Amino acid sequence: MAAELTAHQLIAQHRPTLDQALEAIRTRAYWSPHPEHPKAYGENGSLGMAEGKAAFDAVLGTRIDLGQPGTDDWVGGEVSPYGIELGVTYPHADVDVLLPAMRAGQRAWRDAGAEARAAVCLEILKRISDRTHEFAHAVMHTSGQAFMMAFQAGGPHAQDRGLEAVAYAYVEQVRTPDSAEWVKPQGKRDPLTMTKRFTPVPRGIALLIGCNTFPTWNGYPGLFASLATGNAVLVKPHPRAVLPLALTVQVAREVLAETGFDPNLVALAAERAGEGIAKTLAVRPEIRIIDYTGSTAFGDWLEANARQAQVYTEKAGVNTVIVESTDNYKGMLSNLAFSLSLYSGQMCTTPQNLLIPRDGITTEEGPKSFDEVVADLAKSVGGLLGDDARANALLGAIVNPDVKARLEAASGLGEVALPSREISNPEFPDAVVRTPVIVKLDGTKPDDEAAYMSECFGPVSFAVAVDSAADAVDLLRRTIRDKGAMTVGAYTSSEEFEQAVQEACLEECAQLSLNLTGGVYVNQTAAFSDFHGSGGNPAANAALSDGAFVANRFRVVEVRRDA
Repeated sequence: MAAELTAHQLIAQHRPTLDQALEAIRTRAYWSPHPEHPKAYGENGSLGMAEGKAAFDAVLGTRIDLGQPGTDDWVGGEVSPYGIELGVTYPHADVDVLLPAMRAGQRAWRDAGAEARAAVCLEILKRISDRTHEFAHAVMHTSGQAFMMAFQAGGPHAQDRGLEAVAYAYVEQVRTPDSAEWVKPQGKRDPLTMTKRFTPVPRGIALLIGCNTFPTWNGYPGLFASLATGNAVLVKPHPRAVLPLALTVQVAREVLAETGFDPNLVALAAERAGEGIAKTLAVRPEIRIIDYTGSTAFGDWLEANARQAQVYTEKAGVNTVIVESTDNYKGMLSNLAFSLSLYSGQMCTTPQNLLIPRDGITTEEGPKSFDEVVADLAKSVGGLLGDDARANALLGAIVNPDVKARLEAASGLGEVALPSREISNPEFPDAVVRTPVIVKLDGTKPDDEAAYMSECFGPVSFAVAVDSAADAVDLLRRTIRDKGAMTVGAYTSSEEFEQAVQEACLEECAQLSLNLTGGVYVNQTAAFSDFHGSGGNPAANAALSDGAFVANRFRVVEVRRDA
């Protein structure tokens, strides 16, 4: 009875927040319950700056014991991109023991109903929010994001995305009423009458395969969408970014236990070095849902081989910006410079290809040649990152050696308009910090096409000369269709050309940003308002978040009887 009371208390406590989230996804207006500013924390039970850093420091070198069944070893080995060994170890699971234990709690979780599940999820998110400063350091030292980005993207923005998924999950589950009285007239005879009950039934165990660069931001939508729709969730973090998701699992298990549910509804699957358990787990019959962010190759493998599961993938794409004309030349250059630099281009939304007519563009300052546009963009990036302290705050650290290798190889692909330079980080001398490189390529040359039509994840951008604006749109279409795109941008002062780009993106199903010159950037999306990915091109088969992202995580089962 106490557990039931706790669930009702949580509903009363969190229902106003859920209602606001429901209104936000309906109107698409700005809203967030999670403060973006670090100074907003430190009261009402939340950790302030010093307390959050102390909490992070306290976990270094320790064992995170989640109390999971089937633990047969302890594994770890994370090294921060800033050069710090975290020294944290995590439970390694015997999945033949863990998976049955996870299934055991699903009946009570299913029977609790959509509102109670949503309230429990919101309590988990609140407790994570209270520890945002601690999580920020965990994200920073596993992803290489600079602190402020790790704080915002890994904290409030990730929590927003999780809450957004809960809201969508709730909407889809309550679309069908719990019960209905069915009466069919039969003329002179008595009517046929039935009582019908409808129950959202989870698919089974969901597998979340985490990514290295945005472990919480990319992880929370799938985690909370599955949990809110009644599924147990097994979290398999990226081996280099375990800590943020392990802390998340720890909080979730605590809340589930305190509200009378089985904590094994959420569990962690950490792995030994080189073990590669994602492939093994993905085809287990118990796994009925998979959420994945990462390489195209493994995403394609999951879609082809995990046939027993509903698979949601965010893979790779070749993001494109067309520069046709502008009436705010300096604003365009400033906006693009920031977009190319943020987190060293290690975002699935960072622009890679800049398509510019070889005869140049028109601006409010007069015509600018292709070479002038590229040179001015290079100068803008150089100015933005000219101060090393500011550069470190924007760039963060290179997340892994593969990104560094791609960056170094890019200069051999064409004429370098902006060379990358090495920056030292006084606080973390072992961090690998590099500024972006911009390489000029020709859109008509096959050798150049091989470069710009392949994703080059990291701080690498290609300024591609095209014969005309119409050719730029044709190349954009082909790029989206063949390679996919998470984002598309365009700069134009022509209404006719704007319509042409918009039609291309509508037909090829890619999210478009037009004429961004202020404080909003093509590689950023806002929860409750912007859709991250579309699910309609090869870059991703799902969007964060929409109804389709949650609706197939459960089915509605009907029980009917004569009245």
